Amino acid sequence: MTFPQTLPPLAGIGLKPQHYADLLRSVSASSSLAAAAPAWLELHPQNYFGAGGPPHRWLAAMAEHFPLSFHSVGLSLGSAEGVIADQLERLAGLCERYDPAMVSDHLSWSGSASNLFPDLLPVPYTAETLAHFVRQVGQVQDRLGRRILIENPSRYLAFAGDEMDEATFIAELCRSSGCGLLLDINNIEVSATNLGLDPFEMLAAIDPALVGEIHLAGHAHEQLDEGTLLIDDHGSAVSNLTWALFARFIGKAGPRPTLIEWDTDVPDLAVLLGEAAKADAILLDHQNAALPEMADACA
Repeated sequence: MTFPQTLPPLAGIGLKPQHYADLLRSVSASSSLAAAAPAWLELHPQNYFGAGGPPHRWLAAMAEHFPLSFHSVGLSLGSAEGVIADQLERLAGLCERYDPAMVSDHLSWSGSASNLFPDLLPVPYTAETLAHFVRQVGQVQDRLGRRILIENPSRYLAFAGDEMDEATFIAELCRSSGCGLLLDINNIEVSATNLGLDPFEMLAAIDPALVGEIHLAGHAHEQLDEGTLLIDDHGSAVSNLTWALFARFIGKAGPRPTLIEWDTDVPDLAVLLGEAAKADAILLDHQNAALPEMADACA
């Protein structure tokens, strides 16, 4: 089966090994899960950088039934030394092998000349950082031969030397490099809460034309003397506020491919499909609402 080089404007889920067999059963007409199969799958390509073996046998089987999105966590675009060359080459090879519908990475850094860090660390929003990021995104897009998306980060502290807000930085990055935005709405809630900002104002500042994919996830709460700290752990259901932000954005922007992201304490597949169904209900509601307007425009 050959899929178009776009993701459908419906809900997908993250691909996890514990769900391989159930996902393949979900596309069987005789399966009770068939009606609830996700519209697409997203995966961390670093988990498939090996040359072969069971991971690739499973992934090849998934690619027969689902459009794929590669969400990289290892390029370290914000590192002073630039993109980690070995990571980029392996990602390029995997893209050539599976031809995913979408490729993305993060507005962050996670390595240096001699170390890799198990986290996505934030960058200051300065003109110098912006110019560096534009160069790195350009290098990645030239090597992959495709446009990529960059995800907005979760922030726990603001840099004292920031020269612009996040939405301005992202808009300039997209304009100068030609990349798009992977809008993580959970990260909007996390950053706004931690930095004392209004999440609805943060979201309203995002240009919908830049957004090629949306992420929805859960987060953890830690109570400190100074107040509540939200931790972006992807280990629980989507919060009520994130759902409200999502509905607000989709009402303004129209449907977009939307991922239910759950990376720790991963539940049964049925739980992920239930979250995806909630997202689909919002996406389809706004898709159906747009149909009469489209008909009037064509009349």
